[in-house]
Amino acid sequence: MDLAALKIDIAEVPTEENPQLVLQKSRDFYWYSPVLKRQLDSVKADIVARPRNEDELLLVVGACFKNEVPLTVRGSGTGNYGQAMPLAGGLVLDLCNMNRVIEVKNGTVVAEPGAILADIDKVTRPTGQELRIFPSTYHTASIGGFIAGGSGGVGSVRWGGLRDVGNIVRVKMAAMDGSIPTVLDLSGRDINRVSHAYGTTGVITEVEMPLAPAVDWVDLITAFPTLEAAVHHGEALAAADGLLLKNVAVMDAAIAPYLRRHKPYLPDGEAFVVTIAASFAAGDVAALGKRAGGRVVLRTDTLEAEARSRLPPAFELSWNHTTLRALRMDPDITYLQVLYPQPGIAGKVLKMSALLGEEAPTHLEFVRFDGAVGCFGLPLVRFTTEERLDEIIALHEDNGCPIFNPHRYTLEEGGMKQTDPLQLGFKRRSDPKGLLNPGKMIAWDDPDFDYGRPYLFPSLSA
Repeated sequence: MDLAALKIDIAEVPTEENPQLVLQKSRDFYWYSPVLKRQLDSVKADIVARPRNEDELLLVVGACFKNEVPLTVRGSGTGNYGQAMPLAGGLVLDLCNMNRVIEVKNGTVVAEPGAILADIDKVTRPTGQELRIFPSTYHTASIGGFIAGGSGGVGSVRWGGLRDVGNIVRVKMAAMDGSIPTVLDLSGRDINRVSHAYGTTGVITEVEMPLAPAVDWVDLITAFPTLEAAVHHGEALAAADGLLLKNVAVMDAAIAPYLRRHKPYLPDGEAFVVTIAASFAAGDVAALGKRAGGRVVLRTDTLEAEARSRLPPAFELSWNHTTLRALRMDPDITYLQVLYPQPGIAGKVLKMSALLGEEAPTHLEFVRFDGAVGCFGLPLVRFTTEERLDEIIALHEDNGCPIFNPHRYTLEEGGMKQTDPLQLGFKRRSDPKGLLNPGKMIAWDDPDFDYGRPYLFPSLSA
């Protein structure tokens, strides 16, 4: 790694070497996990570069290749698996300056990777269109970071996950294969070469995303006397093809105290369902809740404007914003990411709730998998020891509920415990020196790795 030569080669690009600012840009929300906090607290880049356009980006990528400097791409740093943390030091490529919305078309939007999701919608909404899917960090997350590090979120109850066909139209990317990088336009199945790859296979320079007709959304909360009734109602809403919904989340009564600004609307001891519905569908959602034995305790289209302005949007109660709100009140909270597969979603959820009780209060997010109802769990886990956390993970998997482990920083262990052969094969061509986000793809460093054991990047091992 020749940092001195690199600095000369990229002298025309804005850079940062102040130790505190470099440390800040070497961080994401890894601290959601006490395990990752222990493993990654010492991780730090040597320099940060902030290209202002594609030409400057390509200059930095090519210079890092030439001088053998590891490169880790950063969007807004809102991921929480250590995706954007430079395990091998080197250069952090901060894309915050590449934030333009390039073009709004009929049905799609083209943007630079650093464009913030909420800012994209501000441009598309005057045309009567909006993004289909976004994370709960909508107001701070970048579109490139969402594609490279995310998998789905608000909107997935209707549209599925990011890797489902059609949810990303096109990605333009730079390989790290020479001092003049190859630039590729990917579409169709080829998008999966860089989607949810943590920036290990290429640097996204431009994206085209599908849009949906813009809708006036209404937040509803329906309370239920039992978790069982709330789970069944959530599943029924997700299965109702005629309802236009943006999100359906189910939460155990024990989560209510963490949602402080909504707490006046949440009855003590009752589970609840948080729904985002089109304004014309809100009445149907309320009626279905009542028929299921619940009662609507909040509906934003019936609140006075002042009261409504005091509440965060419902999507900031969902997905990992739920975890964030709990962490702000109790630093011993962490979480898991669980798949409750069909058939029998409710039975699996209730069994795990009975086994773990207050140690892991239930939080569900309903989604679509290939047109069918699916369910992710993000239970709040009261962390005691890493050994107990592993026991809780094993308990889920022994009961048919796979874990996408948020306490691992590698692609494979945070996903399905196997390598994506498409991404690995592509990386061999697009990053022959292995300089893109080193340490995040197990199969690159250890082709014979046994997926039955945890992996630690050698330079970070205790």
